[in-house]
Amino acid sequence: MLELAGIIILGITAQWVGWKLKLPAILPLILIGLLFGPLSTLFTEDGSKLLEPIWNGNKGLFPGDGLYYFVSLAISIILFEGGLTLKRDEILNVGPVILKLITLAVIITFFGAGLTAHYIIGLSWEISFLFSALIIVTGPTVISPILRNIPLKKDLATILKWEGILIDPIGALVAVLVFEFISVEHQAGFTQTALLEFGKILLFGTTFGFTFAHGLGFAIKKKVIPHYLLNVFTLATVLGVFVLSDSFAHESGLLAVVVMGLVLGNTNIPNLKELLYFKESLSVLLISILFILLGANINFSDLLLVANWESAILFGIVVFIVRPIGVFVSSTGSGLKFNEKLFISWMGPRGIVAAGIASLFGSRLTSAGEPGAVYITPLVFMIVLGTVLLNATTARIFAKIVGVFQQKSNGILIVGASKVSRLIATYLKQHGRYVVLADSNREHIIKAKDLGIDAIEANIFNDHLEDNIELSNVGFLMALTANDAINERAIAMFKKQFGENGTYRMISNTELKKKTNLPETGLFSKTHDFLSLSEVANRYPGISEVGLVDINHLMSILEIIRKDKFIVPLFIRIPDGSIQIISSIESITDNFIEGSALAYLGRPIDIEESQTHGQTPILSEG
Repeated sequence: MLELAGIIILGITAQWVGWKLKLPAILPLILIGLLFGPLSTLFTEDGSKLLEPIWNGNKGLFPGDGLYYFVSLAISIILFEGGLTLKRDEILNVGPVILKLITLAVIITFFGAGLTAHYIIGLSWEISFLFSALIIVTGPTVISPILRNIPLKKDLATILKWEGILIDPIGALVAVLVFEFISVEHQAGFTQTALLEFGKILLFGTTFGFTFAHGLGFAIKKKVIPHYLLNVFTLATVLGVFVLSDSFAHESGLLAVVVMGLVLGNTNIPNLKELLYFKESLSVLLISILFILLGANINFSDLLLVANWESAILFGIVVFIVRPIGVFVSSTGSGLKFNEKLFISWMGPRGIVAAGIASLFGSRLTSAGEPGAVYITPLVFMIVLGTVLLNATTARIFAKIVGVFQQKSNGILIVGASKVSRLIATYLKQHGRYVVLADSNREHIIKAKDLGIDAIEANIFNDHLEDNIELSNVGFLMALTANDAINERAIAMFKKQFGENGTYRMISNTELKKKTNLPETGLFSKTHDFLSLSEVANRYPGISEVGLVDINHLMSILEIIRKDKFIVPLFIRIPDGSIQIISSIESITDNFIEGSALAYLGRPIDIEESQTHGQTPILSEG
């Protein structure tokens, strides 16, 4: 009981340490496992481990095959949660690069790492390619914490994020297939039987995952399951599908739960977010327990197996040669710059799937007497620990060296995705600014995405926007909703994270009536609240620009704006292309630059100067 409680306490503590130090939690988790496991034998009196998951085969926390069963079930839950996060429309938008990274780069890694393991370490072809299959994955649980702390271009962060999510089930499937090939080949001695087993894995895994996903989705929609049982019922279903599929085709359960999560995540069902939050919390707990257990389960003799130059050379070739080749081949003709390809090549940390399945398969093959199987677990753990340590400590520095680090976060987060927000976001996007809308109204989000605007369905009171990788390059925050409490809450919660370069909100109707002591963060001249701004947008659904020749021209335009409540100045676009948010009429004249343009919403400005110097309608919604 003491050991089990200690694992949970240490695991959650490691998660907190990772968050505090802005490191992937996997790093302190593995180190804790190694410290209380194999390394503890160096200072205990009898040379035993402080934490022994399996002792003498049938003793310990998980006697017999208990640890392997626990690892299998835990990984099934983690992969199901990963599948839930895969959205069809997002996958389609990531472009050909990500598709090549999960196909061409996977093939290059598989054969490159396999050949290296065979010729450098001297492993058999079967064990070499099992090793290479296990290190295909680049887990999102490792990449996400790293990327959150590095301001990158949206496309670059998206490629790394989606590669990590999509490649996990692919790597797991390839590893399962190779393992099955080794097992069947060892027993039957011919390839045809192994290929038949591969087919069974694909058939039953896909069929069970697809069928039960639709069945569970139907039950949720029809409210067959009471709300208080929804999360635990889903958990039971996931475990049931994993075990059931595995009983029909050995090792097909992992594929089944990934397919189940993917299908369910793309089904329009209520309470999906609540379900996802529960699975995320459960995954954090399971990852915390798993890495400590797997690290502790390694023997000191296993560490000695990889404490040599051959293993170091293997690590170097996999990380610094095989990975870059895969990335550069996959990104040929993609439009990515050379420095961006270098950074993607550098970012290849392995995660829970690699470590968990390696421990599982390595122990099974070792027990079966497969030559060289004893190397699987320590070699994979070396890659996992080495890549996590390398990327966690150098990613920010390397991003600066190769020039992908955004010195100033110029992205804009707009809280609220109403018609006004969509018009503003479209204007900003057309002028080269990265914009993201956040709203809890699904209809607003759908309309924004139809216009090609990045949008997140989120409730700022409940959702953790600061954990979203796609917002790592945001430095401006605009709260533009009809609810004054939400606007003020957004400023209070996210000013430090997303408003380092500027934070603004709509002024309230009460503030508008007082007309004194208006907030410095007020938006758009501080003359309109949300309702009056929306009225202007409904009457004149377009943003126009008027060129500003000199200060006299500007003053004549401002005179018209002051008299017309259906004209709202929004931005000043100065000649160098940068855009300034207008927070007051005075701010326009204070920093006036000849040749700038005034972007405004509302009635067309009709004065001689504007006609002479060119008033241009920019856009309208729809």
